[in-house]
Amino acid sequence: MTVHSLAVPGIGSLALTVTEHGRGHPVLLLHGGGGPLTVTPWAERLAEAEHAHVFTPVHPGFNATPRPAALDSIAGLAATYVVLLDALGLQGVTVVGNSIGGWIAAEMALLHSPRVSGYVLVDAVGIEVPGHPVADFFSLAPAELAQLSYHDPQTYGIDPATLPPRVRDAMAGNRVALEAYAGRAMTDPSLAGRLGGVSTPTLVVWGEADRIGDPDFGRAFAAAIPGARFTMLPETGHLPQIETPEALIRTVWAFADAPATRESARPSA
Repeated sequence: MTVHSLAVPGIGSLALTVTEHGRGHPVLLLHGGGGPLTVTPWAERLAEAEHAHVFTPVHPGFNATPRPAALDSIAGLAATYVVLLDALGLQGVTVVGNSIGGWIAAEMALLHSPRVSGYVLVDAVGIEVPGHPVADFFSLAPAELAQLSYHDPQTYGIDPATLPPRVRDAMAGNRVALEAYAGRAMTDPSLAGRLGGVSTPTLVVWGEADRIGDPDFGRAFAAAIPGARFTMLPETGHLPQIETPEALIRTVWAFADAPATRESARPSA
């Protein structure tokens, strides 16, 4: 785990905690509202399964990390991660984001970083789709949230009452940070219209049992992005990296490896 000191235009100086796993193709992995623990095990599995160097930042304010007052939006997080890629000097990065992490990735795509080769939006939120609202996360009890989040909530749902106090405190702090960035609606009415400006290859991955944002919501997300592909994962809810991690690795890596495959297939001069 490394703390990077960044200077982000319009936000100022901040300290960003980043965990790294593996070596190889760079992957920036962006967690959702559940915090970094929802993606860290998958980062390890991806780095073990493929030739991948996975960078997993903690969104400032999550896990009790400091959050500058000026950093209070998803767009601000997107700008922060573009600066991070510059600071790390990475090239050909695949950005993978789940839930609000997917929303951050979509906003990053609109910033056109030349360091990114592709974006993978995994059960992302952020747009508004008539007739397909995002679930009201902040009004849901844990059991209700599990029912909407998982194909198999009995196996993967967590009862916070069974967790240690420090973990429950961290979860409460994460909810505060989530609301600061995404608002209670978890949408931006302008986002869908702006996504027409995305020019980097994008893959939208969706769990067929996701009821935080249903599959038609996912299809609308893909339709808003020029040239985006849409892939459905069976027996999967809002968190494929937890429920069907191997299927997500195969799907993401096939996309991430495609630019290198195309490059190697070109005839030599």
